[in-house]
This record gives sequence, structure tokens and C-alpha cells, in this order.
Amino acid sequence: MIQPERIVELNNQSPRNGKYILCWMQASQRAEYNHALEYAIQIANQRHKPVVVMFGITDGFPEANERHYTFMLEGLQETQQTLNERGIPLVIRYQSPELAAVELSRDADLLVTDRGYLRIQRQWRKYVSEQVNIPVLQVESDVIVPIESASNKEEYAAATLRPKITKLLQQYLVDVKLEQPHYQNNLLTFNSFSIDDVNSALANLKIDRTVARVSKFKGGGTAARRWLDLFIESKLEHYADLRNDPANDFGSHLSPYLHFGQISPLEIALRVLEAHSTGEADFLEELIVRRELSMNYVYFNERYDSYQSLSAWAQQTLADHVIDNRQYIYSEQQFEQAATYDPYWNAAQMEMVKTGKIHNYMRMYWGKKILEWTRHPEEAFEIALRLNNKYELDGRDPNGFTGVAWCFGKHDRAWFERPIFGKVRYMNANGLRRKFDIDRYVKRVETL
Repeated sequence: MIQPERIVELNNQSPRNGKYILCWMQASQRAEYNHALEYAIQIANQRHKPVVVMFGITDGFPEANERHYTFMLEGLQETQQTLNERGIPLVIRYQSPELAAVELSRDADLLVTDRGYLRIQRQWRKYVSEQVNIPVLQVESDVIVPIESASNKEEYAAATLRPKITKLLQQYLVDVKLEQPHYQNNLLTFNSFSIDDVNSALANLKIDRTVARVSKFKGGGTAARRWLDLFIESKLEHYADLRNDPANDFGSHLSPYLHFGQISPLEIALRVLEAHSTGEADFLEELIVRRELSMNYVYFNERYDSYQSLSAWAQQTLADHVIDNRQYIYSEQQFEQAATYDPYWNAAQMEMVKTGKIHNYMRMYWGKKILEWTRHPEEAFEIALRLNNKYELDGRDPNGFTGVAWCFGKHDRAWFERPIFGKVRYMNANGLRRKFDIDRYVKRVETL
């Protein structure tokens, strides 16, 4: 079942008698639990046409580098194979996605696309909807509750969004029926960028190669489900108690796969609910409420990637304390090289550089300390965002932008006033030592 609230018509064109139904896959890079794909197949079967899926690779996506492209191509390679098994071709074009979508639309009845929330993703879809003379139907597939169904405005915090989502959850926690395409046309041929060999494909891209790929995380739905299986079997039961402890490793490690749409949040949620574990509620709070709060943020706040996106109270209190004395001041290069006096912060930075992820609790500490050790909070915000986007596999997305902004007071409340931070929540090394065996975390990072 594809809930009608997930579907939006992006233009007012009428269908043509084309050769196929085009499914533009960009944000939801998977063959399973993909509402946009299944809707395209439904329409194709109704119109007695084959389905063609396309993906556009641009080597100019903002702040993406070899680390991100490697992970993405590994996932696309698996998706292409899975689609082929269903008799659906995945045509990959080495050109900006919106241009590829327009080009392949010329022989299509209509176009179905998934949904992205970032500025560039929305610009792509707007361009296509204005350039083609066929209907463009956008189907939301990377959240549980469609964003406008949950709220029609930017939410102040999780506390304001949670009740709105909760009352709708049962309506949207519904399995996605796998549709089998009834029609194929083996005479259709397309030029496609080859990803049969990921290394060769990477070599043909003109991309930033300053950040190397990582070995801990391999892209694709199969790898995502292995992490999910491990999490449910070994971690979910103790998630509520141990998720914040950096000395342990009780995170799901699914955020990179969610970032690239290689696994659906709906599939994850349904699997977790089936487990009937004591950690269920805490994990679903993160997966649904907190994650979809980040979607709400980037969708309704046009300045989501700037310091000006912060709440007025946060900007004001930080401005009041700009002149406060800072015991340590570090440059962006020193941050990047993990060259601070703090071994815990350095470990967090090195975990990110080595693996493409930071333990969630340490990511908060990491951002707070950049604020403390930089001359101006706006400069600190920019440094944190650049480093996060450069090294994190799950950076450059709503969760990444929201995670950095949270360190500066976004979606949080005012606390007791103190130097530098003003009323923005403060974290320090003593707190880490008091709560956790933090030195064990440092040792674990050293062995990576």
C-alpha cells in the first residue's frame, strides 16, 4: 500500500503514450521498501508498460569525496543487480541527475521520483518538473510519517513533534507490497555508466580524492541488514542503558545506509518492532522522532546549513559571551589533525577520520568543544559543519546538519548561564570520566 499522502504531483502535465514508465531513483537508492519504485511499477502495470529506473551521478555533489562515492557506488552496484533480478533495468548516467532525468523522460509516459529534503535535491526536482512535458510524481519513501502530514511548520524541538508523529505512526508503519513488473521490453537499450567494478567506476569520476574510503563500512542493503541483524540480536535489549557509553559499542551503525537510502527506516522499524525488545522505544525515538525532526528542520528552515538557522535565544546568548576568555584556541587545521590537548576529543576526531562515524555521544562532545575552543561561535559552527561533512559517511544530510546545529543550541532549551556557552548546554571531560570508562574508548579508537 502506498499511502496517498506520500504522493505529490510536481507539475500539471498529462501522460503520453511513451515507451516506458521512468522511475528516477536518487535519494532512495534501494530495490526494497521503496515506495517510489513500487508506485512506478503499479502505474507501469496499469498502463501496460515496462519500468526503467535511472540514477544520475554528478561528481560535483556539494562536499562529497571519494569516501562517500565509494560507499554509494557499492550500494548502487547491489541495487542494480537486485533490480535486474526483477526484470527492471537500472540506467546510470554520468551527468547531473536533473539533466539525466529530463533526457530519459523524452520517451517516457510519466516520471516517478523519490524525495530529498536538501536544497540541491529540491532544486533538481523543481527543474525536472518544469522542463519535461510529462507528469512528475514525487513519492516520499525515506521517512515513516510524510513530513507535511506530521507538521506544516518548523518544530521547536522533539517534544513538539513527538505527539504529532505518535498519533500517526500506526497509519504509516505498514509493510510495502513488492510489485512484480508485468511488462518488459528487451528491445529498449540505454547508454549506462558501468559500475560492474567499483574501483574502475571511481577512477572514471572527477571527484575530490583527499578523503580515503573506509574499511569498516561497506555500502549496500546486504551490509545494512547485517548491521541490523547484529544490532537486534546483540544490542537492542541493552540499547536504553548503554547507547550513550562511548566505551561500549551499542549503536546500530545504520546511519550511513539511511543517508544513502540503501535501507528504509520503515524496514528497520518493522524489524525492531518484531523483536519485542526492552530497547524498542528508545531506539524508535531516535529512528523516527529525532531523525524526522531533522527532516522537518532542513525542509522548513532555508538556512539549515548556516549559523543563522539557530534559535534567536541561542544566537543571542552566544553573542553575549563572544568576548569571554578562551583558555584554548585551535585552528581548523589543528582540529582536523586531532591536535588538541584533550585525548577524548582527539579520539572522537580520529574515529571519524578512520571509520567515517563518531559514537553519537562523542559527536555531541566533539561539537561542543569546537564551540569552546574557537574565537567566534559562527566560525566554530562552520568548522564543525565542514569537518562533519568531509569525514562522516552520514554527514551532508538532514541528520548531519541537525546534529551540528544541536551542539549550538538548536532543538534544545536554555540552561544555566556560564562563560563562552552562555545558556547553551555545556559538556566537559570531567563529565565523560564521571559517567564512562572513557579511557577505554580512547584505546578502542587507537586500535582502529
